[in-house]
Amino acid sequence: MKAALIQLNSSDDPEANLPVTQAFIREAAGHGAGFVLTPEVTNCVSGSRAHQIEVLQTQDDDPTLAALREQADQLNIWLLIGSLALKTDDPGGRFANRSFLINPDGEIAAWYDKIHMFDVQVSEVETYRESAGYRPGTRSVLARPEFGSVGMTVCYDVRFPYLFRRLAQAGAEILTIPSAFSKVTGQAHWEVLMRARAIETGSYVLAPAQTGLHRASRGKPRETYGHSMAVGPWGDVLADAGAEPGIIYVDLNMSEVAKARHRIPSLHAAPEYGNPE
Repeated sequence: MKAALIQLNSSDDPEANLPVTQAFIREAAGHGAGFVLTPEVTNCVSGSRAHQIEVLQTQDDDPTLAALREQADQLNIWLLIGSLALKTDDPGGRFANRSFLINPDGEIAAWYDKIHMFDVQVSEVETYRESAGYRPGTRSVLARPEFGSVGMTVCYDVRFPYLFRRLAQAGAEILTIPSAFSKVTGQAHWEVLMRARAIETGSYVLAPAQTGLHRASRGKPRETYGHSMAVGPWGDVLADAGAEPGIIYVDLNMSEVAKARHRIPSLHAAPEYGNPE
């Protein structure tokens, strides 16, 4: 299976972002990709809750989801919509950061709400409180397309290795980590985190990302790191998109997963360590 990771520079205008995303998906399918992946918040990168209230929709009414489902059907591809920002029934009005796996018939095969919220102070001038605007998910998700089992995560989840271990133990051979990674933390940690999750689990890691300075009609523009990355089960970087919008490709071979796990069978080891003294 050839996979294509799309790197975007989404703005806070879902209507303007959609045709750009569709063009990249069409290009990827034209190059033979049967599994196409987009980044976190494909539809809208915004730090303004007031703006999000105006432009976001519920899952049932979201035009980006409807259009991309139709496109997956037309192109006969598996499509991971890295995530969409969506309105929910949360009493506090918080949104969902929801990843979708779409099958070649355009149906939703699986969906996952980001569990770990990005509540951090990156620097004296850069602070994020994702939980103020987004409702965290409560369940891990494993999907089973015919080409390989997929464990679904989103961005900041990557810093919580036991989620990935549990997904791999449940059968995941491919771990998806669509992201909109901070430039500061990306420069320091992005590659090593992606490689670590692959090495620890003997899995493919596919991490399509947002990149660059994102245009905002309200509030400050946000800057993301880019470097969409595909990592093999042995921890080798198979493709890196750099800092510009575009597409990278990788051939997936599940026998490489089995080989890596056979060489270092740490995934299912369960020693008793006792309590630290």
